[in-house]
This record gives sequence, C-alpha cells and structure tokens, in this order.
Amino acid sequence: MIVLALESSAIAASVALQKDDRLLAEMTLNRGNTHSENLLPMVESLLSRLDLTIDNIDLFAVSVGPGSFTGVRIGVATVKGLAFGKGKPCVGVSTLEALAENLAFLSDSLICPVMNARRNQVYTALFRGKNCLLPDSAISVEELENILSAYSEPVLFVGDGYDLVTSQIEHPYLPVSERLRLQSAASVASVALRKTAEGKSLTDARLSPVYLRPSQAERTRAEKMKQQAEK
Repeated sequence: MIVLALESSAIAASVALQKDDRLLAEMTLNRGNTHSENLLPMVESLLSRLDLTIDNIDLFAVSVGPGSFTGVRIGVATVKGLAFGKGKPCVGVSTLEALAENLAFLSDSLICPVMNARRNQVYTALFRGKNCLLPDSAISVEELENILSAYSEPVLFVGDGYDLVTSQIEHPYLPVSERLRLQSAASVASVALRKTAEGKSLTDARLSPVYLRPSQAERTRAEKMKQQAEK
C-alpha cells in the first residue's frame, strides 16, 4: 500500500510517501506558514522523483489538528482535492499522536507532545510508546504540570511548544533534538497505516479538521456578542 501523507499544522510543512512500512521519501520545509504555496509543489516533486502519479496512491493521510487553524485547513483541503473522485480511503491523524510517533521507538518512555496554543496554553496529550494516557487537550502549562506530577519519571516533550513548556515547568524532562520535535509527514503516514488496519479510514468527503477550541476570530466575535447582550 502506497501512502501519501501531508503535515501542515504548524510552522513546518512536510510531505511523505511510504510503501507499507518502508519510507520512500519525505520532504520538510521549516521556513514559516507558506503552506498554501508549498504543499502541492512538494507533492508533485516527490511523486515525480519516484516516477509515481496520484493514481498510484492507495491511501491519503493528513494531520487534522490541533494546530494552526489556517495550516490545518490547508492540509485537509489539499488532501480532499487530491483524493476527490479517486475512490481511495483517507485517514485523518491527530497532530499530537503523529508528534508522539516521532519517538514511538522509545516504547517505555513517557512522551508528551506540546503545541503552543497561545495565552500560555498548549495543545497536548500523553503517550507511553503508542499507548495514549491522556487524550488531545487544550490546557494551561500549569495544568499540564499538575498532570505530569502524577508520574515519577522524566518526560520527553515534542512539538513547537517545547521551549514554552521546558522554560516553565519543574517536572524533570529529557532533551529532544529539534529534528525529532518537528512535525513529520512520515509519522502521519505510520499512524494512518495503523488506523487503516483498525478499520478507521474514511472517504474524502468525510475528512475534516479537528479543533480543540474556537479560533481567535470566533472567540472575539463571541465576546463582542456577549458584551452587546449585557448592555
């Protein structure tokens, strides 16, 4: 099974092609949120280098959030467009689960993906290897430290919230290289294959982003409506 996977939920844009358990190619650009300009050319470049076309793809995978609202929408829309009319299955992968997959080879370690959600909050989850201990959540750094206090072992943080969290918490942690902290389309592909084996694939029409909280624009609008209602 050949998998095309996209990851655009944060600053880095990543595209991967994988055949069963073997990674064929991965391309990552860590230059800022220009995913609308970069994703399709990256897909086309990888397919061309491997002498493949979209028709050769058996499974489409994409990170569906949490993360940048714009980045997540771009990734999901790109996959929906590529998969449209192909009759091929799609899989939406949690950005946090894909981040934890970067370190899944450390099967006994406590892995905590963290993404900066602004206002001193993080999108986070908790894993031991591939086993989820805490589902995707949007919480404060303080709340995260309270959760980690239940564990008497160092934690491994991954994601763009790494510096934010490690500068504030007192819980012991082990350093992780920047490369392993970045979002990876190869990890998205690996999780997608696992979910497909569990019967969790879907059609392109049903593929959609997953947000853990309203966008800033939605929150501002709700606050204005609340203020107007109180007058």
